[in-house]
Amino acid sequence: MTTLPRPTTSLTADDARRIVLRAQGLLGAPDRRAGVRGVLRHLGAVQLDTISVLARSHELVPYARLGAVGRRTVEAAYWTDTHAFEYWSHAACLLPIEEWPHFAFRRRAFRDRPHWHHELPDGVYDQVIKQLRTEGPLTATELGGAKKTNDWWDWSGTKVAVERALMYGEVVCVERRGWKRVYDLAERAVPAALLHDELDDAECLRRLVRLAGEALGVGTRADIADYHRLRGEQVDAVIADSGLVPVEVEGWSKPAWADPAALATPPRGRHRTTLLSPFDSLIWERARTERIFGFTHRLEAYVPKPKRVHGYFAMPVLAGGRLVGRVDPARQGRTLVAKQVTLDGPKAVPAVARALAEAASWVDCTDVRVERADPPELREPLTRELAALLG
Repeated sequence: MTTLPRPTTSLTADDARRIVLRAQGLLGAPDRRAGVRGVLRHLGAVQLDTISVLARSHELVPYARLGAVGRRTVEAAYWTDTHAFEYWSHAACLLPIEEWPHFAFRRRAFRDRPHWHHELPDGVYDQVIKQLRTEGPLTATELGGAKKTNDWWDWSGTKVAVERALMYGEVVCVERRGWKRVYDLAERAVPAALLHDELDDAECLRRLVRLAGEALGVGTRADIADYHRLRGEQVDAVIADSGLVPVEVEGWSKPAWADPAALATPPRGRHRTTLLSPFDSLIWERARTERIFGFTHRLEAYVPKPKRVHGYFAMPVLAGGRLVGRVDPARQGRTLVAKQVTLDGPKAVPAVARALAEAASWVDCTDVRVERADPPELREPLTRELAALLG
């Protein structure tokens, strides 16, 4: 790492936590007029994932900030009128369309990549581009087939070609249909003013480091790098010119950087009480979540069932600016089933009940059933609290 400048500000751990919550849109009045698109622009990236329990993660992220916004409204906000595009950021993410030019560095890196996991048969790439140009937006299946066999990883030549075109920036995912990507040519899908790779790597990285700092509020070098999955040396090369300022945070062992706008006014306002997707950008980096909230979070969907501690899709519960428990949900008809609830003591019961009741209403459930609680003696108080809220 390069020599670091002296911190301009010292923050307490609580100051930092509140700055983070406001930066992530979870403290203070939400901007309802900007809606889902405003959430996406504010966060800079919303992660996608195949798992759907209450809803898919890209729906849960605006729900956590705006409340019970309609799920069709969420999808329309992302996919209509070219407001977003899907690309590799923190993972597969929805990104504001205006950031297309700033991912030129990544498109160039993919084009220069010396090897791939899947072989591309001769002529297939050009055929896919020709077919999209002639027929318009298509899924991989409509292009000729997504898989050679039933194995999820055994892509057909067509799927290899169109995914490579997506990474190169020649093709864009313009919507998800039944969770399948619908592909179209970038020249049709991206506004002409944005459809270029003219920015050099330094300008792209400077912008993404600044965006990460603004979305995080305050973060270490590793936090900032992780947001859009940059390398540490890429952050080092541009952070001094990014507009972020060095700070020190009580209890943090590493230097930190903050958005100066986040330091200008004290973070105040109403805290959201809500269930969080495990892929929410507030908590998607485990070490940061532990450092800020003292909360160890791990997605257990891919852990063998006997080894799970908190459940398949345990959703942390945010209340009063703290993570006070977690819920592993399921749906059975009009009942939201809390298969396992973990609570941080009796004081967490009302908040967890409110979060469950609101989530149930959002997904059109009329009842909530708690199957297990930890500690077990809190199951009955939680059930009573839910009964009072649900009437």
